Amino acid sequence: MSRFLLAGGGTGGHVNPLLALGELLRDQKHEVIALGTKEGLESRLVPNRGFELVTIPRLPLPRRLSLDSFSYPFRLAAASFQVARLIRARSIDCVVGFGGYASAPAYLAAWFTRTTLVVHEANALAGFANKLGARLTKFVAVTFPNSNLQGARVTGMPIREEIVASASSYDQQQARIELGLDPMLPTLLVTGGSLGAKSINDSIAESLGRLNAAGIQVLHIVGDRANLEDISQDGYRRMAYCKAMDVAISASDFAVSRAGASTVSEFAATGLPAVYIPYPVGNGEQRLNAASIVKAGGGLIIADAEFNADYVSSTLIPLISHKKGLISMSKAAKSEAIIDATERLAEFVLEAMDTRARD
Repeated sequence: MSRFLLAGGGTGGHVNPLLALGELLRDQKHEVIALGTKEGLESRLVPNRGFELVTIPRLPLPRRLSLDSFSYPFRLAAASFQVARLIRARSIDCVVGFGGYASAPAYLAAWFTRTTLVVHEANALAGFANKLGARLTKFVAVTFPNSNLQGARVTGMPIREEIVASASSYDQQQARIELGLDPMLPTLLVTGGSLGAKSINDSIAESLGRLNAAGIQVLHIVGDRANLEDISQDGYRRMAYCKAMDVAISASDFAVSRAGASTVSEFAATGLPAVYIPYPVGNGEQRLNAASIVKAGGGLIIADAEFNADYVSSTLIPLISHKKGLISMSKAAKSEAIIDATERLAEFVLEAMDTRARD
């Protein structure tokens, strides 16, 4: 048995692969400890999956010159030494990082304690933490072949076992019934990712009448922070957060979503075609995340500013209403999936430990 420290968090794109790998390692009788912050999604999701969560202070990289800019190196060093003490106290054999606020201190601590370090980058463009981690280890895994981390191993995105299983085992009509939807109507899944998306929410709310008139029902995951007025309408089911995304995906014929790495990978694995609306702020990684699946014909990309009620009428409704087209898009989406990504990453992690042991 080996002891693993899995570091990451903040959003679903960092937490979901951590949980997927953690569950596989735990099934293999290894000990798994998670490292995150009190503010991120991991504070809720990790304990719910039965893992121990150790928290450190949230350390966002300052984007502008300020007092935080000058204190950041000292706060990063303090957090890194805190993690180093944890590594030694718990006899950690390997640190696996997924990006996010908790990862940079974990990477520095692994380097300082000479502990095997593996970095997994979910997005096509790596952020600060994983760029740092990739400089400290040769064991780097990525989700997408077009990653900007050169020389990395393409393992795909670890996704939850129930998501993979739902692609072949879940009955669509039964899934709709479980969610309080009409079992016979075509279903549009709308989600802005783990944090929600106001622009998407507003455009869908404005389009509900048109969707309803076209015979399309909507499963709308608005996010924990959404500030939408209550809408009571036939064919519309709204929730702040969905604990059973496997059921939601199984119930759906099409999706409207941000293009986070977890979302793109889950939709590919289950063959759910989508219109991807990349997050308009950042370094453009979400557009690149969806690039291969869109090129294959499994989805479309549209800018956030261009997604509105007119687009829903002119493009989205005709797509959902064309059954043969949906089947073709579903096959194209599946062609880009790496179903065994969790197993590939676990093998890579064990390979890294074996290589370090022989060095």
